[in-house]
Amino acid sequence: MNSFPILETSRLRLREIKETDAASMLAYLSDTEVMKHYGLEPFQTIEEAFDEISWYQSTLKQKTGIRWGITLKEESVVIGSCGFLNIASQHYRSEIGYELHRNYWGKGIASEALGAVIAYGFEQLKLQRIQALIEPPNIASIKLAEKQGFVREGLLRNYEYTCGKFDDMYMYSLLGQDFATSIKGKL
Repeated sequence: MNSFPILETSRLRLREIKETDAASMLAYLSDTEVMKHYGLEPFQTIEEAFDEISWYQSTLKQKTGIRWGITLKEESVVIGSCGFLNIASQHYRSEIGYELHRNYWGKGIASEALGAVIAYGFEQLKLQRIQALIEPPNIASIKLAEKQGFVREGLLRNYEYTCGKFDDMYMYSLLGQDFATSIKGKL
């Protein structure tokens, strides 16, 4: 990728996250409610936000991920992020992840951003499978994934060790043919 792809929806602009976004990222990544199911402790310093940005940049450079900052069209402040990680291009597969500042929950913003990123994954990255790992108590994320057409495949017991405990994860997937069918259904 020569230039970072900008995605636009009716209300949102999804763009590359830069070092200048560290303070706005820290605002939501330091929130215990936002981080409850993120797999990391809430951030406490701006350096942690810089490290997160650096990680986004390294996955892009290595072609193992791409993460968009979510902004409202009329503003440039990053209010969350959404993107792909662990891209396995030889298998046409990737994981997807997202988080959003608590002030913007319940407004359809995460759904709008996720829809744009999913479309990019199938149409531009030519993925066949997008998967999401979601902790069972994360009801909001489960509802969001299912609204986008993801199917629960099973439970991965004690799949991750984060924040001093083992977490079970539901494995959700969305396949290219499911996406194509859902697009045709909306036409």
